[in-house]
Amino acid sequence: MGKKLQMLALPTVAFALALAPAIPAQAADGYDRCRAGYYCMFSGLDGTGDMIEIQASTPDLAALNMADRAKSDWNRTGSLIHLYSEAGYQGCSAVTSPGGKGNFFITYRDFFDSVRVGGPNGPSCGTPPGEDLLVKAHA
Repeated sequence: MGKKLQMLALPTVAFALALAPAIPAQAADGYDRCRAGYYCMFSGLDGTGDMIEIQASTPDLAALNMADRAKSDWNRTGSLIHLYSEAGYQGCSAVTSPGGKGNFFITYRDFFDSVRVGGPNGPSCGTPPGEDLLVKAHA
């Protein structure tokens, strides 16, 4: 190829590459949307539906549009997460341990209204005093 033809071909190839459609990165879905260091609640089973990420105690999940809506969760923090049946850390409570992930048992789906990161637990939602309530179908 002559020098002049080579110089014309190079810009044409560069222009064609610029017009090629970009391949989007695979978006995280399900539980994988929850980032390390956060406690996540999901409005659907198996980490589907709407998701919230929490790093601090949240006295009213209604402010995040998740009151009485969570069906699954993942605790990606190093702290115990206390879930309360009422806003303001009232009502009965359950605990999600660090690393805990799964669907809530049917009794506890669409049930929780506030979340406390660390600290003491409240009155249990149905287990003897001193025992953690199991609220997940699997971990």
